Amino acid sequence: MHELFHYIEAPHRCSYLPLETASLEIHGIAAMSPSEYAELLARGYRRFGWQVFRPACPHCSKCRSVRIPVRQFQLRASERRVLRRNERIRAELHPLFVSREHIALYNQWHRFMHQHRGWPMQHIDAETYRAEFLSGAADCGRQWLYFDNDRLVGIALMDEVPGAISLVYFFYDPGWRADSPGNFSILNQILYAQSAAIDYAYLGYWIEECQSMKYKGRFGPKEILEKYPAEEEAPVWTREII
Repeated sequence: MHELFHYIEAPHRCSYLPLETASLEIHGIAAMSPSEYAELLARGYRRFGWQVFRPACPHCSKCRSVRIPVRQFQLRASERRVLRRNERIRAELHPLFVSREHIALYNQWHRFMHQHRGWPMQHIDAETYRAEFLSGAADCGRQWLYFDNDRLVGIALMDEVPGAISLVYFFYDPGWRADSPGNFSILNQILYAQSAAIDYAYLGYWIEECQSMKYKGRFGPKEILEKYPAEEEAPVWTREII
């Protein structure tokens, strides 16, 4: 692994739990092997661009790293209903690239989230999209393109490493919202991992008290990282069954 820097952010107001103080441990990675990346995932790290990070909050431990043991996953009745509601959606797995359709969809989704959730207004261009979403992925980055007939309605960025997938980011056409596109995309990726005999699907961070993150707790069985381990410690994951 070729690491450029490593630091812990100064504490700041948490964007998920406004009454809490947040901080991230961040590594800038110029190059890493897929197996090194898999080890970082197991230690609670996430990748965004060429940085990997995990919570290092001084007084809060509510942000939990969660993964699905894919081989034990079985669809529940509610999840089957989500899949049925989205039978018209075509899912295609591709290498990473950006197009005008990507940019238009992202900006449409972000305008909606600005109005619906009060997110800061943001308008992205192709250069910024490449820097934020395509850089740092090396040979691990994939993208799911979701089509309603021939219209692009969703994009899920996914990393695949030995034994695991990591669900990196997802955005969608707001007109699709009523059919639970977020749940559908997670199910699609878990079922892909199951078909490929992959052990784990990392869903990122789960905060039960945060409305926008609470949905991750519905998937199971799931494993929760007990704590973010120090360099000399082994990660310990605990099974929770819903």
